[in-house]
Amino acid sequence: MFDWIVDIVTGAGLAGVAFLMFVENVFPPIPSELIMPLAGFSAARGDMSLIGVVLAGSAGALAGAVLWYWIGLSVGLDLVNRFVERYGRWLTLTTGDVASAVAWFERHGGIAVFIGRLIPTIRTLISVPAGVSRMALLSFVTWSTLGTLIWTLFLTMAGYVLEAQYERVGEWMNPISIAVIVGFAAWYLWRVVTYRKPDA
Repeated sequence: MFDWIVDIVTGAGLAGVAFLMFVENVFPPIPSELIMPLAGFSAARGDMSLIGVVLAGSAGALAGAVLWYWIGLSVGLDLVNRFVERYGRWLTLTTGDVASAVAWFERHGGIAVFIGRLIPTIRTLISVPAGVSRMALLSFVTWSTLGTLIWTLFLTMAGYVLEAQYERVGEWMNPISIAVIVGFAAWYLWRVVTYRKPDA
């Protein structure tokens, strides 16, 4: 995975950073923890602008968040529940999980979006209850932008500061990315096998 990310970042520049962060927000197993530090390395070497990297990464991530918000807004809670009832085992979700997520979101609103954007995996999922709850788009985008900028800046600066270690990154990033994917797959399979549909 690391080599694939390197190819896109080096080949497409800021557009590649934005694209990867968009994909990361649509399909979480592609981690921003690999994308943005690498982009930070490139900025430290003078290949891209540091500000440009942060803005491109944030824009891509925000686009992915808005997509999930729009999905939640469009389908509504009833359709989400019907979908979960039908495919709950494969989603590893129950309608109770959905109700809990929406209730928690409605209690915390914008702060939930802001904090959620700082937590891996939750960064994607938090957009759905925001849409289902019909949170105002301007409020959603504002809180999402604040959280996304902080997360993206942190990861980019980590890569920027560690630029001197660039040649060693692949040595430890590839095993880490593989471990993340294997761990996610194992967790998912465990959730599917142990899934229990709630009583009607």
